[in-house]
Amino acid sequence: MKALVARLDSFGDVLLAGPAVRAVAARADRTTLLCGPLGAPAARMLPGVDEVIVWDAPWVGFDPPPVEEADVARLVGRIAQDPPDAALILTSFHQSPLPLALLLRMAGVRRLAADCEDYPGALLDLRHHRLPHRHEVEASLDLAEAAGFPLPQGDDGRLAVRRPAGLGDPVGEDDYVVVHPGAAVPARQWGRERFAAAVRLLQRAGYRTVVTGGPGERELTAAVANGAALDLGGRTTSDELAGVLSRAAAVVAGNTGPAHLAAAVGTPVVSLFAPVVPAERWAPFGVPHVLLGDPDAPCAGTRARVCPVVGHPCLGTVSPEDVLAAVEKLTGRAPGLESRPERAGQAERTEWTP
Repeated sequence: MKALVARLDSFGDVLLAGPAVRAVAARADRTTLLCGPLGAPAARMLPGVDEVIVWDAPWVGFDPPPVEEADVARLVGRIAQDPPDAALILTSFHQSPLPLALLLRMAGVRRLAADCEDYPGALLDLRHHRLPHRHEVEASLDLAEAAGFPLPQGDDGRLAVRRPAGLGDPVGEDDYVVVHPGAAVPARQWGRERFAAAVRLLQRAGYRTVVTGGPGERELTAAVANGAALDLGGRTTSDELAGVLSRAAAVVAGNTGPAHLAAAVGTPVVSLFAPVVPAERWAPFGVPHVLLGDPDAPCAGTRARVCPVVGHPCLGTVSPEDVLAAVEKLTGRAPGLESRPERAGQAERTEWTP
């Protein structure tokens, strides 16, 4: 049987689809992952994926391309050359699977399944209803099982990636803390000054610190590292970043792809989590983590890209001292400061996701 799994969103979204992909691959002879350009590096890291098809859908992303008939026809034609027997369309709780379902049906896919609240007509063979309060990983696994693809025995359902051997080692010794200051949208950013202060505090407390970021974030990572930490901004591929994260004692990051990559390699995460999307669906999955931020801030659930509240209160009340305390909790050691300041009344939740 040939199967296709579609997840058209970003790097982190594709990583969260990984357990469902493994469930499908366990019962398929060949598994294709259809993803967008931002998710392609993650797709190539997922166990169980035999082929990756990259397509920039005009209804996905912050800057979607225009609808072009020739582009749509190319995708339909490529899949129609050897149509899969079954396909799972994975979407977030607020997205519709129906545009892609139409194209896959036109390409000759025989059986289609998706979470869908809208009436699908003839577009879906399985119209599945997502259970409330489910993490994105759990919701994807629910859909896969309903479609006849349960997790195989012995698979714990956690995130995982495969990394090629022979990668370089840009860090050297183990036992460091990674700080990743970037985020896709301003509403999820803590701010470079706070990140820089946290790096100084971590270094002062005895933690070796590494700052990471993408090619477009070199100015940010340089400002955050500020000569006190190793700056790897723009200097690692996705595979190399996975290696760096896998050897860290903890990772400090916002709700962004590298936080999910840290979870995929089993590293604890201090998550600076802006509640514009719900943590119950997007928190680091399957690893010890501490969520910092006010989950009841006025921006909660707005899906805003730019903070709609003056002062960014959901993350603005998090202090560098809060980050240090969270790192100490996750690493199980407390180097201590010369005189540790009292912690503010910051909302903090420690979660050990099974």
